[in-house]
Amino acid sequence: MAGPHLQQPSFLLATLKADCVNKPFVQRCHDLERYIEEFPAKELHGIFPWLVESIFGSLDGIIVGWNLRCLQGKTNPIEYPVALDFLDPSGPMMKLVYKLQAEEYRYDFPVSYLPGPVKASIQEQVLPECSLYHNKVQFPSSGGLGLNLALNPFEYYMFYFAISLITQKNSPVTHHVSPSNSAYFILVDTYLKCFLPTEGSVLPPPYSNPGGAIPSPTPRSPPVPFTSYGMHHTSLLKRHIAHQPSVNADPASQEIWRSETLLQIFVEMWLHHYSLEMYQKMQSPHVKESFKPTEEHVLVVRLLVKHLHAFSNSLKPEPLSPSAHSHTASPLEEFKRVVIPRFVQEKLYIFLQHCFGHWPLDASFRAVLEMWLSYLQPWRYAPEKPPQSTESLPRSVSEKWATFIQENLLMYTKLFVGFLNRALRTDLVSPKNALMVFRVAKVFAQPNLAEMILKGEQLFLEPELVIPHRQHRLFMTPTLGGSFLSWPPTITDASFKVKSHVYSLEGQDFQYKQMFGTEVRNLVLKLAQLICQAQQTAKSISDHSAETTASQSFFSWFRFTPSEMNGSYTGNDLDEIGQDSIKKTDEYLEKALEYLCQIFKLNEAQLTQMMMKCGTAQDENGKKQLPDCVESEDGLILTPLGRYQIINGLRRFEVQYQGDTELQPIRSYENATLVRLLFRLSSALNERFADQMDALCSREDFVGRLCRYHLTNPHLIQKIRYSPVVKDRTTQNWGPRISLRFLASYRTLLSLLMVYFIASWFCIGPVGCTFIILIGYFLYAVIMTFFSEGWKPHEH
Repeated sequence: MAGPHLQQPSFLLATLKADCVNKPFVQRCHDLERYIEEFPAKELHGIFPWLVESIFGSLDGIIVGWNLRCLQGKTNPIEYPVALDFLDPSGPMMKLVYKLQAEEYRYDFPVSYLPGPVKASIQEQVLPECSLYHNKVQFPSSGGLGLNLALNPFEYYMFYFAISLITQKNSPVTHHVSPSNSAYFILVDTYLKCFLPTEGSVLPPPYSNPGGAIPSPTPRSPPVPFTSYGMHHTSLLKRHIAHQPSVNADPASQEIWRSETLLQIFVEMWLHHYSLEMYQKMQSPHVKESFKPTEEHVLVVRLLVKHLHAFSNSLKPEPLSPSAHSHTASPLEEFKRVVIPRFVQEKLYIFLQHCFGHWPLDASFRAVLEMWLSYLQPWRYAPEKPPQSTESLPRSVSEKWATFIQENLLMYTKLFVGFLNRALRTDLVSPKNALMVFRVAKVFAQPNLAEMILKGEQLFLEPELVIPHRQHRLFMTPTLGGSFLSWPPTITDASFKVKSHVYSLEGQDFQYKQMFGTEVRNLVLKLAQLICQAQQTAKSISDHSAETTASQSFFSWFRFTPSEMNGSYTGNDLDEIGQDSIKKTDEYLEKALEYLCQIFKLNEAQLTQMMMKCGTAQDENGKKQLPDCVESEDGLILTPLGRYQIINGLRRFEVQYQGDTELQPIRSYENATLVRLLFRLSSALNERFADQMDALCSREDFVGRLCRYHLTNPHLIQKIRYSPVVKDRTTQNWGPRISLRFLASYRTLLSLLMVYFIASWFCIGPVGCTFIILIGYFLYAVIMTFFSEGWKPHEH
């Protein structure tokens, strides 16, 4: 057995540190590959911790390392393939891992960087249930600081690899980086395919000596006893590490110890951030979040979920004879049978519950949603292919998945209720939110799925037999630690299995809310009503956009429209997306409503009446309704219903700029310098020719009508004359005046450039072009004057 890795600084380590400064990345990787091949394990043992940290970054996030999360082929075409080859399961780095593994070296990993529940458990001297931590906790020697895990090289490497997704949050990430194309994402997929293969067996490690074996380290016991969850005081000496078999261990365990270790590390580092007790505390809105997963984190977990479904579905069909099964099933096949319920289910459920309750109400929730839907549909990753059909009918869910649905009932029912509560608080007019509702409704509307969920609920609600206290925990906990091979046999009673699943995740006192019960059905009806309202809102926005587009002419580009002048806000992101996306939103909402009717057997007559109410509530007497408010001494105050109506774009206040249009804040589509210059010019002209303009506007002939239409703002004058705030109503600032601000609009400038370009094409000079523009504008002004009623001159 080798001693601890803290040795005197070696010449090799000093050389590698110098190379990090003096040599390019590709050259360093080639040198490392040569060192790994040529140097003995004793020399490589001293550089291993430093090398792992230099690749994956430090645990505190200060050292970024190779920044695999941002390393992509498009942005780093040279470094990207070199890094992937170096870290490949058959690459130089894994050869180093196996070379050190053969010598039984151990490396310390600080307990303080483990996920919260595990860290708290070990610090309280309670042994976690996961056998990954058994026989590894090392107490500090005299003068030492903190607890450590003594890990073998494979575990140490995978611990750093998995936790780098969590610790390297502050690494520089550019906007054009796609997580699914990063080197980290590709390596996760590669490791899963190598150590959890869907075809064949796990590839043997590339041993450094032909025909040699890799003995695993002998378990070491700590100086003080630990307590295991639900167990009496037990020494760690009694908890043998089955996934780290000794030299004389069972060959069956030896075959898959890397597979089990890899999966446990990924699940612990990525999902085990909330314990059952912590999850129950997090239901209080006053409790601060201890860990916030990122969108990239969720995407990696989804990759894990999808591969585990494929891995589990690659299980060979069971033989008809039970005796034959006991002799022919390999450890890898047994591992496939239990990989999801015994390693992933509980931690993934709590992780999803936390995301559903604490994730922001924005489009980034799509990553969580797709990960959840991937877990709910294991049939999508089954090896058999669906029959080809000319009709695009949804594929019925086979009855063989009934057991999976029953053993994951809460994943379907309680998380569906959680999604309903989120959907009721989001803006369904937004295309991205409408798409999420559509995706969930489409998945749950698959033929035969709702019936199997209902059957699972009926099994849970059957009269309960006497269940000994906490006996359900036996289904989720191995006896005396060890590998999954030592777990108790599976219970076959369907009702008892469903009850065990629910109580193991939520506790014996859990009050189950039926997915097809009255309470949830009322929530679905509320969602259907909101979908109808969102459809009406999208339609009104679409109609308004169409009217605005149709009312604009070429010459209107040279003037401000009323909506631009008063600064009113007209809704949500649909205004910027366009008519195509509005139509897509309407399609999503319409199909989602159709799917909800199929799932919950909603009454069509009731829905028709609901849609009619939404249509009449949208417009009352041809006027837009204001949000729900109550009168108070300080004016109108929004009620909770009113706030909800504003958030979802169902109603809004008509906010308009009611001051001098010349003094509005400079808009984003205006040139700030031109606005200020043109304001000074128009102010000088208005001061110089104020009397003449007032006299022209006072005339009753056509010239007076023309001047009144183009030199006055009748709506603004009317507000000023009858406003109780404005004292001086005779000031010339509110009389006839010239406004040149429209010339500062980028739209106007672009139009002028287009006219000059067209004129130059026909060999018309700048003077002639200007003359044409003035003539055209004059004709436009004359035509608009004929269609207006003019403005009566006010009395001073």
